[in-house]
Amino acid sequence: MPMPNNDTRELPANNDAMTRFLGGSPLAVAFRLILLSVLVGVVLAAVGFDPWNILRSIELLFRRIWDLGFDAVNWLWRYFLLGAVIVIPVWFLMRLFGTPRGR
Repeated sequence: MPMPNNDTRELPANNDAMTRFLGGSPLAVAFRLILLSVLVGVVLAAVGFDPWNILRSIELLFRRIWDLGFDAVNWLWRYFLLGAVIVIPVWFLMRLFGTPRGR
């Protein structure tokens, strides 16, 4: 007579799949997403975005860029370079030391 399968190893496998999908434990991922959302919100507020009227804020941003003309290109270029100093090396290190993914 076959014995019922009381294998408890199946539960951690599901947890491992969830952890792999989220990129970490759910609580840690939630904390990182909250922190990143606050930081991005601060940056967007500094640019002039309003969370209650995002479409109007985007339109106003493009209008200001258009009105600034070539000063806007200089402004964007400086912020691009400033951000790229951090983003590009972090991206490269993540690609270099990240786990290989099958295709």
